[in-house]
Amino acid sequence: MVEEEKAVLHVRILVIDDEMIVCESCKRILEEEGYEVETALSGREAFDKMKTTPFDIVITDLKMPGIDGMEVLKTFRKEYPDTLVIMITGFSTVETAVEAMKLGAFDYIPKPFTPDEVSVVVKKAVEKKSLMAENIYLRQELQGKYGFHNIVGKSKKMQEIYRIIAKVATTDSTVLIYGQSGTGKELIARAIHFNSPRREKQFVPVDCAVLSENLLESELFGHVRGSFTGAVTTKPGLFEVADGGTVFLDEVGNISLSIQAKLLRVLQEREFTPVGGTKTKKVDIRLIAATNKDLEKMIKEETFREDLYYRLNIVPIALPPLKERQEDIPILAAHFLKKCSEEMGKTVKGFTSEAMEKLMRHPWPGNVRELENVIERTVVMIDDEMIRIEHLILPGQQEKEISENHIPLTSEELKEIKKQVREKAVEEIERAFVLNALERHQWNVTRAAEEVGMLRPNFQALMRKYNLRVRGE
Repeated sequence: MVEEEKAVLHVRILVIDDEMIVCESCKRILEEEGYEVETALSGREAFDKMKTTPFDIVITDLKMPGIDGMEVLKTFRKEYPDTLVIMITGFSTVETAVEAMKLGAFDYIPKPFTPDEVSVVVKKAVEKKSLMAENIYLRQELQGKYGFHNIVGKSKKMQEIYRIIAKVATTDSTVLIYGQSGTGKELIARAIHFNSPRREKQFVPVDCAVLSENLLESELFGHVRGSFTGAVTTKPGLFEVADGGTVFLDEVGNISLSIQAKLLRVLQEREFTPVGGTKTKKVDIRLIAATNKDLEKMIKEETFREDLYYRLNIVPIALPPLKERQEDIPILAAHFLKKCSEEMGKTVKGFTSEAMEKLMRHPWPGNVRELENVIERTVVMIDDEMIRIEHLILPGQQEKEISENHIPLTSEELKEIKKQVREKAVEEIERAFVLNALERHQWNVTRAAEEVGMLRPNFQALMRKYNLRVRGE
């Protein structure tokens, strides 16, 4: 309750009416609710006050001599777009209300009004302001999360990538990101978007490897009602949703030739036709694509359109696998350790030299994502301030839980040690089995499960057992 009262005290309201009794009445009602209220007897006085004091909400009479309420509304919407304007009108007709709402009024209060009517409308406006502030905060958080400083690496190859990103982010050029699974392709795409002029609009990622051809077409371009079985309503596609923003097509090498043709039209004409539709729709999007396939080889095999390739490959960015940027492993490991420790409320200060040497020796077939998974699993399991070599369970490496110099003294102890060794060996093989299946299918869980002959829930259970999680690249 105390926190709520503090919140409303920060809401500033300006009441504008040429009748002093109306101003004083609103001021009394709203101050009793805990709001900070000022009054103005004309539009001119209101504009002067706004120059020195920012207001969250303005309540203005519609009919006033000189500058009337409609002009006040238009000026505030233009000069102070974050301020919500509520109209007071003695002419409570549908036409007046509709006109005010069309011009951007948040709501209106008809004269004569009761204290409850004023309180209810203002409360709704305060809730709206709270949502607006929360959205601004979340967007700032996203921009911070996907800023350049969160792409970790000091190797020459990564430094070159930083330079490319910094140059291309300020443009609308199409970007094609190459890289193995787990190298961080989506992270690069998000960094480009959140450092671009489109940052205030949507970033829409699409995994082209997960959806069937028909579903992908419907997801991208939308569909009209009745266009296929199950299309009970008209649904906008992701290109329409992302209008003004950025669409990230991950694993673009997996899309069919027919969808490639539609995608080419979007890039060339900035328009598309929904599935089952007859009318084209214009769209303003920036496209970033990513692939782990050799598109030039696919062109020769006639499985990827050459004209689309040249449209996508305007600015290519090739992400190196982790084994080619080994000097980045220590700072990546430290970055993930700090992140995981903070999220879990633990105090893990760093790695011993032996533990870091072990990380450096590992080939990391799953790249940066695999390293992050290993660090997260280790932080979950340990109760130490330092990560030691015995704490690290790396994929494909059998770790001995029993020290070599520990010799069993009884037959029961021998049985227990043999059981532990067998279980450990099985776990290592099992984890490598799951990881290998995921890597073969670019971390597509459904396809990996189908290939190895397992039900998806059972395969996911194994993933959870070994803390293998599908993440945004």
